[in-house]
Amino acid sequence: MDEFRFLHAADLHLDSPLLGLTEKSGDYARLVADASRRAFNDMVNLAIESKCRFVVLAGDVFDGDLRDTQCGLFFINGMARLQAAGIRVFMILGNHDAENRFARHLHITDNVHLFATTGAETCLMEDLGVAVHGHSFPRRDVRDNIARQYPPPVPGLFNIGILHTACQGREGHETYAPCTLEQLVNHGYQYWALGHIHTHEILHRDPYVVYAGNLQGRHAREAGPKGASLVTVRDGKVADVEPKVLDAVRWACERVDLTNTITHEEMGTRIRSTMRDVVAQAQGRPVALRLELVGATALHADLLRDRRELKLEIEAILASVSDQIWLERLKVETSAPVRPAMLDPSTGGRIAADIRAAATPDALLAELDTIITTILDRLPLSDRKEEIRASILHDVPARARDLALSLVENPEGADNADQ
Repeated sequence: MDEFRFLHAADLHLDSPLLGLTEKSGDYARLVADASRRAFNDMVNLAIESKCRFVVLAGDVFDGDLRDTQCGLFFINGMARLQAAGIRVFMILGNHDAENRFARHLHITDNVHLFATTGAETCLMEDLGVAVHGHSFPRRDVRDNIARQYPPPVPGLFNIGILHTACQGREGHETYAPCTLEQLVNHGYQYWALGHIHTHEILHRDPYVVYAGNLQGRHAREAGPKGASLVTVRDGKVADVEPKVLDAVRWACERVDLTNTITHEEMGTRIRSTMRDVVAQAQGRPVALRLELVGATALHADLLRDRRELKLEIEAILASVSDQIWLERLKVETSAPVRPAMLDPSTGGRIAADIRAAATPDALLAELDTIITTILDRLPLSDRKEEIRASILHDVPARARDLALSLVENPEGADNADQ
């Protein structure tokens, strides 16, 4: 055909919880719980409305520890809708799918081809002049360069490779099925549909090597728009790769600079200004917000004294902008402005100077490290344990120093200090 479209999606992680929001309840809990399903439904709608001829799913449709078979039935229903619209689906298993007990045993509709785990294989669509190549993960921990097993391109056809990989390596992601961009570019395919990295990225054009990103952000490190790639092929070449936004709940990480603010009213004005932009960019979607307050401000000691009261104040400010913003985490990284009072010779001034000059004792750091390690060892296995440990070791002494300074410089607030 002279022109056709297909949809490239990956990392659906159906029914994966949105981490950091589990303490919410009621209507909000229900809204968050089915975010991945609503994003999936919108993906199916997009494929149908855009008259796509087929859909490629580049792995991690399910979560590894997911045990709800209703999720499998939900996925099959979506595939049946695509079948009714005459849309084929080509799907590989990623690292999460490989450890899921039902992912490879689904009774999938006839329009879906699930690529084998034993090696790379090819499916032909002669009516379109397309060859699709894929290889499913046989297990979670695939460290081999399986792209080397993919067959050569079929001459005269538009060749697509579906691959779940950490191409070139990616910070924060396991190096599953590692490969190089040069390898993919030189393989001879016209389009590589990649999965595993949760951010949309075009690594190369002509040939196209594309990460679609995930459909729905799952935590604050997956902020911003999420979705799939709508690909237009014309005269045997990629004419357009258009990212389509499909997320149902938007994560946002925002820093608000409070430098030179003196009053809580000024703080509220700056937060509201930032959040109006965030709400506009979300285009009606609920927003899960991680907010960080920074800058040298006269409010510094006040912000540190009672964190519970501050959180309530911030939530009230957010509610004045939109009832669709939920505060996932609040970080206070402000500092006190430099002023002559810091150099005063009084007892309080000398104590404050000593606090600023003091280094955290090695014995205290060692004890803190032991406590953190004990806590982390009780948590489920996480690739981020060392990152979390280092972050706490860095943050706790600094927070303790700031709190001590706030009490010395503002002793009237000592009774209300939230330690």
